Amino acid sequence: MQVSLLRLFNRPMSEEQTLILKDLLVDHYSRLLDDELDKVVAERGYTQKDFNDMLNGDD
Repeated sequence: MQVSLLRLFNRPMSEEQTLILKDLLVDHYSRLLDDELDKVVAERGYTQKDFNDMLNGDD
């Protein structure tokens, strides 16, 4: 996959185009991470109190 992407983008790109592409990839992976986090939170039944306890080091 990585080689395919390198071949696809093996052309001159402006700094603006490069930033747009990076933003697109970051947005994509951010959405995937959010989806995975939502799934884990739902599976484990975490509440806001649980997160607060974790942040405060409460057991």
